[in-house]
Amino acid sequence: MSDNPSKARPPVVDRATFERRLEELRVREKAHTREGDAIAAARRRLPMVEVAADSSLLGPDGPMTLLDAFEGRRQLIAYYFMWWPGRPAAEQCEGCTWVMSHVGELAYLHSRDITFAVFCQGRNTAYGFADARTSYEESLRYRAFMGWTMPWYSAQPSLESLLAGRELGLFHLVCYLRDGDRVFETYWTKRRGAEAVDYSYALMDLTVFGRQEDWEDSPADWPRRGIAMRTLGGAPDWPPLWEWPGGRPTAQWPRVDAGLADDLGGTGTGPATEPGHCH
Repeated sequence: MSDNPSKARPPVVDRATFERRLEELRVREKAHTREGDAIAAARRRLPMVEVAADSSLLGPDGPMTLLDAFEGRRQLIAYYFMWWPGRPAAEQCEGCTWVMSHVGELAYLHSRDITFAVFCQGRNTAYGFADARTSYEESLRYRAFMGWTMPWYSAQPSLESLLAGRELGLFHLVCYLRDGDRVFETYWTKRRGAEAVDYSYALMDLTVFGRQEDWEDSPADWPRRGIAMRTLGGAPDWPPLWEWPGGRPTAQWPRVDAGLADDLGGTGTGPATEPGHCH
């Protein structure tokens, strides 16, 4: 990292040189776009696997099923939200908060017969299950604090079957197809695959300094600001950003500044100092 990040910048050239270099990069960008189209075409030709349509979920009105979550549409995209049972808002998953903070208008999905919903897992990779109803009610308070409006359910009652063969407590993005009363899984991804929901990182990637994260291949003197998902601040005794749970999930700050209460009503019995970030 540069001793003076404010001085970091690309070389200055004339307009003709700039356009020529940009056009050279554009060739690669177009190839990347075409490859993305080809991958999407292959994804549409994947086989599918049946899952139990009556898999139990918890909804705001009580018990429900996976089939109910389709809301009558033919397709469903479910985001499996990681959860720290009994922990306050500041210690909830920065990765899941990052993903959901980019979900707004759902009408475009609905116009293609697709429902989007969050399936809260009621657990984290580093911590087991708590009471399903208690964790779900905590997660609903978190949803309200964040101002999110997408459908929100608990998948905890059926998590081991819905995510069979996958790591429970890690966020997943799963696509389903409904055929009458039968449900099939058609695709799933995890970790950086969830960037399909994001636009902030995509926009950062267009800028000269990029995401400003340590793993990026950038010039040596480019600024590095840690992860964008969690930012410093809070009480003086909070640990630094690189120690869990240093800082808050980034999207929480505007809500805190606006005076919204982030008390989730948890018992605080979960672990507060698990190493590493939750994602």
